[in-house]
Amino acid sequence: MENQQTNRRLAAILAADVVGYSRLMAEDETGTLAALTHHRDMQFNPAVARHRGRVVKLMGDGTLVEFTSVVDAVNCAVDIQRAADPKITLRIGINLGDVIIQGDDIYGDGVNIAARLEPLAKPGGLCVSAIVNESVGARTEISFKNGGEVQVKNIDRPLKVWHWHPDDAGGGFDLKPVLAMAEPTTAQPSIAVLPFDNMSGDPEQEYFSDGMSEDIITDLSKVSGLMVIARNSSFAYKGRAMDLRVIGRELGVSAVLEGSVRKAGNRVRINAQLIDTATGGHLWADRYDRELPDIFAVQDEVTLEIVNALKVKLTPAEKINILESGTTNVAAHDLYLRAINLIWLPNLNAEIYQRVISYCEQAIALDPLFARAYSGIAVISVQDFFNGFTGNDLDTIRQRVSVNAARALELTPEDPLVMQVYAVAARVRRDLPTAMGTINKALKLHPNYAGMYFTRGEILVYSGQPQEAIPDLERASRQDPAFMHQHLQFLGVAHLLLGNFETAELVFRERIFLARDTDAGRAMLASVLGHLGKIDEARIFWQEAIEITPDFSMRKRMDFMTFEGHGDMSRVFEGLALAGLPID
Repeated sequence: MENQQTNRRLAAILAADVVGYSRLMAEDETGTLAALTHHRDMQFNPAVARHRGRVVKLMGDGTLVEFTSVVDAVNCAVDIQRAADPKITLRIGINLGDVIIQGDDIYGDGVNIAARLEPLAKPGGLCVSAIVNESVGARTEISFKNGGEVQVKNIDRPLKVWHWHPDDAGGGFDLKPVLAMAEPTTAQPSIAVLPFDNMSGDPEQEYFSDGMSEDIITDLSKVSGLMVIARNSSFAYKGRAMDLRVIGRELGVSAVLEGSVRKAGNRVRINAQLIDTATGGHLWADRYDRELPDIFAVQDEVTLEIVNALKVKLTPAEKINILESGTTNVAAHDLYLRAINLIWLPNLNAEIYQRVISYCEQAIALDPLFARAYSGIAVISVQDFFNGFTGNDLDTIRQRVSVNAARALELTPEDPLVMQVYAVAARVRRDLPTAMGTINKALKLHPNYAGMYFTRGEILVYSGQPQEAIPDLERASRQDPAFMHQHLQFLGVAHLLLGNFETAELVFRERIFLARDTDAGRAMLASVLGHLGKIDEARIFWQEAIEITPDFSMRKRMDFMTFEGHGDMSRVFEGLALAGLPID
């Protein structure tokens, strides 16, 4: 029996049920089952795939679906209900909340509320929780009608509910989504690249096998037709013996790449296999036994074989980008891999900072045109900016970040990592227009590079555009669920600035659960609770923030960040004032 890990996350849950199913079965059992199967195959399941959902389970005539984005859940439900089927009519309920994932199943309050909302929907319509209505806002073409408060079974508090139906006044709709339902739909291929096993017999060679996996992730992220899980999340499975089908379900991908690397002297042996997560079958596998200088060619071959196996069409520009190498100097590349391996460590410090700088500077000495080595210096210097490893003043650190990020971009202006680092450097020096311009250009070139969505979401929040930031932060969580605790901080701030206080409360509570030592998350939640009139709770969370950081000041924290002025932060300060809490 495979081990089942229990995880928690924030998710949108869609619960659907067939209206009058028992009566239909009594009248025509065979015909009803055939109609239900046809509806699921031709309408329901394609809509779920198109909107990036996951069918968790079927319960007779009922279906439970999980989405990482509440907008995806609502748009999926609207598509399904607009494509009216004369034989099958659904009621659909949607909730946004905390869920517990165990194996293939999901549990928790978020699921229970969705199940209670479903029977409250009109036949052919939707019933959603207040938090769904608030979180969606104006991000869909429909609007919900207030259904007031209701008391439902096994939920100890009244629920505020909202309704939508295709026949509601003013509910006219475009026929394009309905017509699209009749067309075959194929979900975008998606992949997670697991860290390759180090078979060298030397633990110190771990950086090399990890680096190869990371290079393949970066190359695959250049392919517009392929959704790629970020390094943070795929590397969370390092050292864990798990069924690849389970990993595929947890990450929501159609394929997983695994492999091993044996490096001995000047030779390297690589085994790689691509697994279909639905069946567990091999899509492709190969072995490479090469001289070490051939490592770059092997990585290119593996990437192209994956793209071919997943039947993804490359554009000429994408193929050129994949085949481009940052350096042909094996020693410089090796030093860079050592540096990057250190940058990913969870507890950076001054000693690690110095080692990263040393490795990158040695790589540059061997190849002065190696752009990513300059980016490595910029990245670790950003960490110095926020953590004070060197004790240098912030302007000096900003200068080091900017100079190295600019040199990297000058050398390889279309490399995805280099472009992201340059955007972060611009944000650090408070040049938000340059940061936004760079990241927008980068996403046009590399639309599946996961880290860029988080970076753009950050920049949009700092720029006073919280509404526009939300889709990017939700996309970042989809591609990098292991880093969700950081995404939630900015997602919560976005909803707080928009006045979506109930949604912000939920997001910050989840953030605190995932990052137990967050002072800023607690302080932001205190502000949200102040707006909601939950004064006692606000003061509890503020006190917890002070216990973590005794001299915590919201104003000083905001000064340290890169928000454009304090006007955008007025709601944060207002919430603290409403709770009787200090700003300075």
